[in-house]
Amino acid sequence: MTHTMYSLDQLRAFVAVAEELHFGRAAERLDMTQPPLSRQIQKLEKDIKVLLFTRDNRQVVLTPAGKAFLAEARSLLAHAESAPELARRIAAGSLGLIRIGFTAGSSFGLLGKLLAEISTELVGISIDLREMVTSEQLNALEMGQIDLGLGRPPVDSRVFEAMTVGREALVVAVPAGHRLCALDRPLTPEDVASEAMVMHSPIKARYFYDLTVREVPTSSDLVAHTASQILTIIALVAGGHGIAMVPESTKVMGYQGVSYLPFRGGRENPVELQAVWKRGSGNPALERVLDLLSRRFAGPPVQ
Repeated sequence: MTHTMYSLDQLRAFVAVAEELHFGRAAERLDMTQPPLSRQIQKLEKDIKVLLFTRDNRQVVLTPAGKAFLAEARSLLAHAESAPELARRIAAGSLGLIRIGFTAGSSFGLLGKLLAEISTELVGISIDLREMVTSEQLNALEMGQIDLGLGRPPVDSRVFEAMTVGREALVVAVPAGHRLCALDRPLTPEDVASEAMVMHSPIKARYFYDLTVREVPTSSDLVAHTASQILTIIALVAGGHGIAMVPESTKVMGYQGVSYLPFRGGRENPVELQAVWKRGSGNPALERVLDLLSRRFAGPPVQ
């Protein structure tokens, strides 16, 4: 497929003729003589393979194609004239686009706060949000489809850089009225070991799967269902299909028919959220967002 090329001079010549509908006046406006102006219009028509004007001795008239092209030409010229200033602003990071991938879990806590901070502090930066599990985020970062991920460790430090931006507790989601609610104390691994579990997918939600297996000595016989998304897991718990280990921020979903019970496992606040980006990213807007994250949300650096 070939791409049509035309110069800004050709576009300026076309717009002048289209607005004046007179080659002599257009040439005067452009501070040039009429023959080179006519040649520019002829070359433009040849390049784009479209007749833009009908001409006779008395008048110059825009063709329907010419009228359509006029709007496009004006837009292209406006962009060309504003581009140097736009480039300077983007280089300074004061304007630009940052594409953020996020896990459902991160949207319950950090994401809303981060977006509020960006809109207040980094005016002019547009945000494109895409919900995806961590493995999908890493693929998208590698392919250049997103600039920043909010997901779960670990990541390959040869390819990515990461910053811990949040830690929280693991809690036990149970159907409302479940017998464990009556214990009225933080649950222990032994309390939940014999319960039917709604488990995180060992493929799509590996982080939470590994975390649950480390914290709870459950057996595969007790796994009633597996799912990759927190919302699905909570819906299954509400439907009485089992209990689940979920991050504490899940409580904000306010899903009816589910109670969240504190859990005392091997580690305090074991659920970690990371900001992840590809090494060598050249997006100035990303640099400004990372600076904001490191000042407002970051924990110790990820080794």
